[in-house]
Amino acid sequence: MPRKLPFRVIHASGQDESYRASELNYHSPLTKGWQASRYCLYPQDIVLQLDQRCRLRKIQILSHQYLIATKIEFFVGDVPEDMSPNLENARYTRLGYVSLSDNEKTGFKARELKSVHVDAVGLYLKLNIHKNHINKYNIYNQVGIIAINVIGETLKGPSDFMDPEYYLDPDRKGQLDDLGLDTYNKPDYISPLDDLAFDMYQDPEIAGIIRKLEKKKQEAVLQERFDYAKRLKSAITELQKVGEKLGKYEVEKRQAVENEDYDKAKLKKVQMDEYRLQVYRDLNLADLLETTGSRHPQVIDLEPIRQATPPRLLELTPRSPIQRSPPRTPPPRTPYDERPLPALKSKETPRELPSTPPQRTSYDERPLPVKPPAVPDEEPEPAETAVGITGEPEPLTEKDLREASAAIDVFGEQLVSKAYSKTWSYREDALLAVYKQMQDLPATAPKDEAKSMMRASIFLVKKAIDDKVYAVFKAGLHLLKMILTEYVPKHKIPKQDTVWAVEKSMQNLLHKSGDTAVRNRDDAKNFVLEMARYPEVKPTNCVPHEAVKPMKNTVAPRLGQSRCEIVEMLYKDLGIKTNSGLNIDNMMQFCVAALGHHAGEVRDVSERIIKALYKEERQAVKDYLPADDDKTRKITLYRQLFEYFDKVDGKPSKADVRKQRSDEETKKQAEIEALQKQLQSLKDMASGKQPVDENLLKADKNKKKNEPPKKSKVINKKPAADDDDTSVYNMDNICIFCGERNESFTEEGLDLHYWKHCPMLKRCTNCKQVVEIATYTDHLLNECEAKNNYSKCNRCTEAIPKSEYDQHVSEKSCNAAKSSSNHCPLCHQNVSSGEDGWKNHLMGKDGCKQNPRRLLSLNKNPSTGGTSKNKPKATGKNKKTPR
Repeated sequence: MPRKLPFRVIHASGQDESYRASELNYHSPLTKGWQASRYCLYPQDIVLQLDQRCRLRKIQILSHQYLIATKIEFFVGDVPEDMSPNLENARYTRLGYVSLSDNEKTGFKARELKSVHVDAVGLYLKLNIHKNHINKYNIYNQVGIIAINVIGETLKGPSDFMDPEYYLDPDRKGQLDDLGLDTYNKPDYISPLDDLAFDMYQDPEIAGIIRKLEKKKQEAVLQERFDYAKRLKSAITELQKVGEKLGKYEVEKRQAVENEDYDKAKLKKVQMDEYRLQVYRDLNLADLLETTGSRHPQVIDLEPIRQATPPRLLELTPRSPIQRSPPRTPPPRTPYDERPLPALKSKETPRELPSTPPQRTSYDERPLPVKPPAVPDEEPEPAETAVGITGEPEPLTEKDLREASAAIDVFGEQLVSKAYSKTWSYREDALLAVYKQMQDLPATAPKDEAKSMMRASIFLVKKAIDDKVYAVFKAGLHLLKMILTEYVPKHKIPKQDTVWAVEKSMQNLLHKSGDTAVRNRDDAKNFVLEMARYPEVKPTNCVPHEAVKPMKNTVAPRLGQSRCEIVEMLYKDLGIKTNSGLNIDNMMQFCVAALGHHAGEVRDVSERIIKALYKEERQAVKDYLPADDDKTRKITLYRQLFEYFDKVDGKPSKADVRKQRSDEETKKQAEIEALQKQLQSLKDMASGKQPVDENLLKADKNKKKNEPPKKSKVINKKPAADDDDTSVYNMDNICIFCGERNESFTEEGLDLHYWKHCPMLKRCTNCKQVVEIATYTDHLLNECEAKNNYSKCNRCTEAIPKSEYDQHVSEKSCNAAKSSSNHCPLCHQNVSSGEDGWKNHLMGKDGCKQNPRRLLSLNKNPSTGGTSKNKPKATGKNKKTPR
């Protein structure tokens, strides 16, 4: 049978000094695992050597939570028979690979466990680990493995794994027999105790005890000590929970030591020791392990299989007692499976064996007695006839007497002792007796007596609701229903007492709704909904009020989900009317608390309730949620909620808005490219490089007629003139910015001039608009599409990109602006004030060296050296041309 194979790491291509490869040799909650060195080269190799040649059946890898490899390849290595077994002589065979998730969905908090089923023989196992997934936590591009587990079988010879008789030889069969019935005739069975998850989350001491108990259980099954095996199974289940808790404490203790919080570490150590000893005492571990020696005979006489005799036949057939050897002195402790059964022993007789022994049948083919199917999480019905119960329950303890004193005063000690009995039928009988007494109480009875009886019965109802046996639980619900629907109106119980009864029982019902058994959960939830409709309960609104009390995030997932489902059912049934007990305030407080639960199933139900509420009260729901902004929408839960709200409101979602904006940007870019192409064609026509295309000019004129003119108002304005000579110029052929006059300056020619040649203008690097250089800084700060990306420097008054602003301000190397002069945004120099100062700086021979259009203008007009009084001046400061 496959088992956990010991190994050791004999080669690693690299390792972090704090996370060495030798960490992989051990499995415990404190295992740190292996990590590759920082900025290593990939792939990385790890080679494991097994104790001896083995047949590998399963390989498990527990990956690091954020140092995650993209892929891991597996190779099995073997050494030929004629060579010495060392790493240099190994010959590897590739088995395959597994891909690992990038773990982004879990927020890099969960570790991925990969299990690979293989069938290969070898002495070495080689892991080829490829490059890492990139994330914000893995800053050194490392990969990490927390633990490796290898499961397989040790081989006696080279060909054992192919020999079908391997599992039938006496030694091997004896090993299988030792492992019990669960694994007998199942050569591929892998014990859960060999799984990697068991050792990684279990306290090592508890894990060892569990393995011993498991072996004891298998031995007990083979010896047919079924009571003992049942108790061992129960102890193993309990110890697994204890081991996980102790493993968590050990991790917390180690963390406290690393943080040098030694008081906390000492507290954790004491807590662990006390908890461990308490569990050992409660389970009576020494008796379970039979450390004082087994008191059950190990040698069993395997007689022919006996068919089960019905109890009724045992009573009818006269028998004589079995001849037994004189009993030995009994030991101080009695094994669990050897408790005396008087009724059966008194009727035992020797069985008459057939003259010819029957043919021996295998265990799997033995007939089983007919028995009703067991219900999960219920106590089995005791065989009262066989055990011979006398009809008297066990007496109450001192603690029980104090606890049930009020109920004893009303119903008597005998009835209450039945409610506390360990036999479930007594507990059920007690509830039925209470039911009958309360129904038989006349309506004329004193009100104080009726109230006392109701309070005492509610105490027993609470106990019955928490009972594990389904029949007792149902009897408790039946009694509670009678109290609320019949007893309360019959005796005219006051409203405050009714509210008290409902509140007390609601606590247990809500807790029962988180039970492991499905029908217990469903019955508890349905009864809460039914109870909210009772005529005597509905006006009090106490059921909805109890149901919507906010729960803590530490509530168990199953209980949290049931709580949310109860609120959802009440909301669908009662609504949020004025007299329903449910309103937008208490429901949203409950749902917002549930949204913070760590379990997804709890959040899903809460999300459904919020979506349903939003259809009725839109703004009121949003008031209880975080603000709808980009930061909140980064959280998946809130993004889905707000997108649903937008859908209900008929608004486009953020994704639709982004798509529409992207389409607009694409269309805008296409228009800009078309305009640039058209301007280039006009420029070529103006320079004579291309013949004039009348259709193009006509189309452009028609386009401008249809579009609202952007610059025509500026052109039609009469510019201010220094003297009367400006009146002789035709303003249609003059640039109002630089004053250049040209016969080709038609409407299309001026656009080309503004776009390419005017030395007073510049194209914005962000929005591609043509603006005056004099107002370029104001344009970047107030008008440009990218104005949010700029800030104004108070020293030089220029627009500085925000990404460079802090460095610019701290260096203080910019040229400070003067209040009595202009400041050029191209060369960063201070120039003379007024428009003449701008023209001299941007168009003159000794002007701005950073203005590329200045030299172009000087080459066209060599005589231009500054401002010409014969040229008109442009009025206004931010004259923009069309794009």
